[in-house]
Amino acid sequence: MNDDVVSLLQALIRIPSVNPDNSPGTSETGEAAIADFLRDWLEAIGGTVSIEEIQPGRPNLIARFAPLDGRPRILFGPHLDTVGVANMTIDPFVGEIRDGKIWGRGASDTKGPMAAMLIALQRNRDQLASLPIAIDFVAFMGEESGQWGSKHFAKHHGADYDFALVGEPTSMEIVHLTKGSLWATLRATGRAAHSSQPERGDNAIVKLASAMLEVQRDLSTSLASFTHPQLGHSTLNIGLIRGGSRPNIVPDLAEAELDIRITPSLARSGGGLQLLRDCITRHQLPIELINPHENPPMETSPDHPMIQRLLNTPLGSKLACAPWFSDAAHLSHGGIPSICIGPGSIDQAHTADEYIKIDALKEGADFFTSFVAGLMR
Repeated sequence: MNDDVVSLLQALIRIPSVNPDNSPGTSETGEAAIADFLRDWLEAIGGTVSIEEIQPGRPNLIARFAPLDGRPRILFGPHLDTVGVANMTIDPFVGEIRDGKIWGRGASDTKGPMAAMLIALQRNRDQLASLPIAIDFVAFMGEESGQWGSKHFAKHHGADYDFALVGEPTSMEIVHLTKGSLWATLRATGRAAHSSQPERGDNAIVKLASAMLEVQRDLSTSLASFTHPQLGHSTLNIGLIRGGSRPNIVPDLAEAELDIRITPSLARSGGGLQLLRDCITRHQLPIELINPHENPPMETSPDHPMIQRLLNTPLGSKLACAPWFSDAAHLSHGGIPSICIGPGSIDQAHTADEYIKIDALKEGADFFTSFVAGLMR
């Protein structure tokens, strides 16, 4: 095995690991195949690997290089899945090299950071068992939808770990602050009728539209009061609305999907879901709340000793914050102080022509290599 991070990333891109939720655009979905590849790769450099199936055919992977013997323990934690590939303008699973970049789904989010972390472990393989601070490699399923992998891991393994470096494309900045989010569907129901006699029906679209205007007015004001000096204030976006079947039928069903971004102060006050429920109740809105999914914000102190180690690692890094969320938030919420870090730009995540710059990928591998070597001290 060589330590070529470019060829490793190409190999990872060529293994489809598309999240099956939300229009994957391919039949090659799930994380099992890439977990199998990583198991063999990690065992070859001395890891003891376990595969934990979280959903059918959708595992987490845990690789340990030292026993659970009471020493401090941290982890590298990228996610296994990618978003869908529908409407991509490049072949998503080739890993083409062109213009100083590697192209393909996951190149930036987050197989690039994964490859950089793996190469750092390989380069330090002879020291991993004896490090005074043990480091594991953990790869999570399902980050691009419900984050079930990181939630399961935090619940069942969180007590074993002191810190997590979650692989995301942060341009190698140390993202220690992120907003959380609430995704929820609001549903209005009515009664169908022929549009020539609309008075015989009950128009669900009209009911929903009126209710959403009230939600927008109420929550925009409320959310603006939950601020953070670096993240700004909590926000609301109504991103999708659907309803009806034909213009000559009074619609009996309409739905809207919204996204509330949650600052730490809002989380401490009860969170976005409670705020939304209170709004619906207060205004007696004729809508039903469906399938809410709330993700916590993350706020890891920059004074944490592991963040200080990262800041002092040769090649350099700096602190940052982000409006998005990741597995790191669930690990942190579950008791493992966490940050996000990795090569590549978040601006390339989920794009139709996703890529990572080769120079950035190599710099990320060198940074992680120095960081792991520094755990000897």
